[in-house]
Amino acid sequence: MNHLFFTNTPAHVHLYKHAVKTLETGGHDVLILARDYGCTKQLLDYHDLPYRLYGHLDTSKWSLVCQLPRHYLSILRLTRRYDPDSIFGMGAYAAHAGALSRTPVTLILDSEPTSLDHAISRPFADTIVTPAAFGKDLGPDHYRFQGFKESAYLHPDVFTPRNDIRERLGVGPDERYVICRFNAFGSHHDVSQSGISSTDRRRLITHLAERATVFVSDEGHDMDFTGIDAKPFDLHPGLLHDALAEASLLVADTQTMVTEAALLGTPAIRSNSFVGDSDMGNFIELEKEGLIYNIASFEAVLDRACKILEDDSLAERWAQKRDAYVAGMANLTRIIVDLATEPGGAAAVAGLSRGEAPSVRRDAAAPDP
Repeated sequence: MNHLFFTNTPAHVHLYKHAVKTLETGGHDVLILARDYGCTKQLLDYHDLPYRLYGHLDTSKWSLVCQLPRHYLSILRLTRRYDPDSIFGMGAYAAHAGALSRTPVTLILDSEPTSLDHAISRPFADTIVTPAAFGKDLGPDHYRFQGFKESAYLHPDVFTPRNDIRERLGVGPDERYVICRFNAFGSHHDVSQSGISSTDRRRLITHLAERATVFVSDEGHDMDFTGIDAKPFDLHPGLLHDALAEASLLVADTQTMVTEAALLGTPAIRSNSFVGDSDMGNFIELEKEGLIYNIASFEAVLDRACKILEDDSLAERWAQKRDAYVAGMANLTRIIVDLATEPGGAAAVAGLSRGEAPSVRRDAAAPDP
């Protein structure tokens, strides 16, 4: 069978990389249609995945508007040429490619605020898969699994961190280091959203650098390192999860890396305008499980970050909580492969279930102080 996957962002490459390799090993033909955005192409090459680029996207909000017609024309042409038996993606591109080629489409979604994307893609999807914590009901074809999209590549069955990452970073065996991840806020779902300001980013790094070595991963590539005690994260992006697994703390105004840190057992602080009463279900659940902090106030971010780095017993407690949580987590890669190959469809795939949206509250138990 021919299976087509869409990777519009670097996170999508991680989501599908193990499933693509497994399907290829099983004798299936697989093609990825990829958008040249951020380090997406670098990751595809790093993991030796079969892909074609359908277009380019900058990190500015207007780039998508300008490029959208070209993207769709390229996607339609490449999809028809490939003639897939199934399509996997995370939104409108995959859904509309399936509609135009009359191919079954599976969407894996994890962000409740992207209502416009749901509205224009859901009618064309045969199967929708989300984490169990997803706070919306998307209809009779909506199935849930225990875990997150990051479970496809950070489940213990598929991920083992490298043992030479500290050497590659140039830090000592017992040296504490922090990763700061700053969002470019250039995607369509980031319109009207914001994170840590440039001034506060410098204040944050100054406070962190007094307690640990600081590495900065800046999606917009506009961070000015003059006069601050921090280093750009300049290893290959394919090594970021290995580095994150060894870090003492992640502070981020982005989304995906916070979930990744939680599944790796690394304390994480998330601060952006999404945080609040209508936050996404996955971040509410992770905070309830004591694995992350969702903090809107920057002053509170500073206070919490310093307390984490000054707590010598925290790392062991965090690892115990993480191990307990991932013990019940599904291997999403296995589910994706089964969805691609199971003739009975989603209803016959182990690990998937139908169910109503969970009732989650912002006043759930917070992580350890």
